[in-house]
Amino acid sequence: MSDLVSRPGLSERTARAVADRLAGRAGWRNPLIFAGPAVVASIAYMDPGNFATNIQAGARYGYDLLWVVLLASLIAMLFQGLSARLGIVTGRNLAELCRDTLPPALTIPMWIISEIAAMATDLAEFLGGAIGIALLARLPLMAGMAITGIITYGILLLDRRGFRPMELAIGALVGVIALCYLAELLIVPVHWRQAALHTVLPSLPDAEALTIAVGIVGATVMPHALFLHSGLSGARVAPQDAAQRRRLVRYSNIEVLAALGVAGLVNMAMVAMAAGAFHPAHQGIAEIGEAYRTLSPLLGAGAAVIFLISLLASGVSSSVVGTLAGQMVMQGFVGFSIPIWLRRALTMIPGFVVIGLGVNPTRALVLSQVVLSLALPVPMLALLWFSTRRALMGALAVRGITAIAAIGGAIVILGLNVVLLLQIFGVNMPLPG
Repeated sequence: MSDLVSRPGLSERTARAVADRLAGRAGWRNPLIFAGPAVVASIAYMDPGNFATNIQAGARYGYDLLWVVLLASLIAMLFQGLSARLGIVTGRNLAELCRDTLPPALTIPMWIISEIAAMATDLAEFLGGAIGIALLARLPLMAGMAITGIITYGILLLDRRGFRPMELAIGALVGVIALCYLAELLIVPVHWRQAALHTVLPSLPDAEALTIAVGIVGATVMPHALFLHSGLSGARVAPQDAAQRRRLVRYSNIEVLAALGVAGLVNMAMVAMAAGAFHPAHQGIAEIGEAYRTLSPLLGAGAAVIFLISLLASGVSSSVVGTLAGQMVMQGFVGFSIPIWLRRALTMIPGFVVIGLGVNPTRALVLSQVVLSLALPVPMLALLWFSTRRALMGALAVRGITAIAAIGGAIVILGLNVVLLLQIFGVNMPLPG
């Protein structure tokens, strides 16, 4: 394997297959040899926060906001692609690059903000999994949280056997979520012509629709996903020349399109399911538990159970990914990490405190999105800065149309996050036009 340096966690057989493909000797054999990082990162776009927002969008406005989901998915693909490119070219994750190139006076606040964002992310994901278990097994929410913690820690232990078992476990849970929503679409009466029309025809029926659209797009690019994807992509193999780097970036882009495409379709299916099941008779539904209790009498127990299984898979997998991202953020910014069991335990504490204080779980999900909105500029602007630096990225520096699209996407995401925060704090935004 003289033309490739394998990193820890890559078996000799896999490293040889990767080397053959990068050297152009493998043809089209082993097409999934590079798959993994984007699949793991895609969980961020199918977490319980997306469930709540998409259900509210479909229940209240039917198919009208499907175009927002499409826009959000396209922006997500762009930024996750940039994150993967950064990791492949530099061999370092975004947090490490911030620590190595920016002054401590800047990186320390960035680390603190990013850690808070990681904890907020894990709170939402942990609560989502707990809600799914509690409703499915008819248990108290506290018991659901304890079971979720045990399951996620068990999956995290797979990391001791290398990154491939972890990626396969996460990929299996992604498959469960996708299959659940495919089944829901077969059960729920969907008006496919309207769905197709509103996927490409922008519309905002009223000011409340603007609020929900901002919630969908403004929380799309997740801070922890940007940190994590760069680390996962850079940790697999070390390309030895520019040609190998280009091939890796090309394979990564294909995986990003596929994985984030599936995530986008799942989110569109969530909206379509809510539209077909709840709109207009039950358009006031805004909470996950309420959606579950309404589904059973409307479409039968099967539809309700499938919904909870998808929520459970989403909560467990996204909680695992959130814990990994938090660990990577700490190790990247300050150069050390804590045992994964301790981090898992620490990130569970806020959830137990929130529920113990009697806070509504859905309300806690909303508040976590506010924290993520405040933290988002840190990784997004850093990613744009590093990706466009030719001194760092060489010939693979982002430029031209891609750079313009990335800057435009950042403006859209950050602008909508500002609107979201203003609305949450009671500042009403007028409807465009």
